[in-house]
Amino acid sequence: MQFDRELDARGLSCPLPIVKTKKSLNDMASGQVLKVLATDSGSVKDMQAFSNQTGNPLVESSQEGGAFVFYLRKK
Repeated sequence: MQFDRELDARGLSCPLPIVKTKKSLNDMASGQVLKVLATDSGSVKDMQAFSNQTGNPLVESSQEGGAFVFYLRKK
């Protein structure tokens, strides 16, 4: 998937991946895609909840090489 910015949140524990995701999305234009890499297992539920609460669609999520990968589109 194509993305406009990548955030490496590997090694960070809750709530830091979400806090950094929110900050990154705030600096992006509507329609742009943010790729987030995280290793915290709680980030799977957190990213879905964050997407639902903020209206920024979680376009795709997967697991690659021991990290969770999320793609969020800025609303």
